[in-house]
Amino acid sequence: MKLSEWARRNGVHYQTAWQWAREGKMPVPVVRTATGRYMVVDEETEEVKPQATGRTVAYCRVSSADKQAELERQAARVVAASAGLGLTVSEVVGEIGSAVDGERPKLARLLRDPSVGVIVVERHDRLLRFGLEPLTAALEATGRRIVAVGDPEADKRGARFDDELVRDMAEVLTSFCARLYGPGSGARRARAALKAALEAA
Repeated sequence: MKLSEWARRNGVHYQTAWQWAREGKMPVPVVRTATGRYMVVDEETEEVKPQATGRTVAYCRVSSADKQAELERQAARVVAASAGLGLTVSEVVGEIGSAVDGERPKLARLLRDPSVGVIVVERHDRLLRFGLEPLTAALEATGRRIVAVGDPEADKRGARFDDELVRDMAEVLTSFCARLYGPGSGARRARAALKAALEAA
């Protein structure tokens, strides 16, 4: 598992865990990947969970067609990071679509394909913004898994993350307002609410 996940589960500040890993003081086995990231070898978990078998597929997503170049860069980053973790990517699936709605046929195809044992993403929100935990549990029950290779802290500092989050918030607000006030009025109210929230931030 990622060092940040181990730190969260064990109530340790990430910087402290990183320092321990760097100095060889971690209380559990740790390996450093070719990309410089620390991964915790959770031996107990590895014995209990079924091991993923089958192909490793990289799934990459951007929110709009004007980000096609970013989709290609994302794919290159995911494949390189996967190699650093010892995963050989057999296919790269790129998709344009929202993290909020379910209109992603390529992702649906991947999830239905039993030959796909590992789905590698840059960040979990490239796969889903909501409902990741039940999906992860369902995949693990069949010996499959999701691996996120990116640095979530770095993502939160980037402008792309902010832009994507604003877009997702707009979709959620529009959906709720449309149910309350009808499609036309709902869209106007959602835009007004989002504008007010951005101005207050």
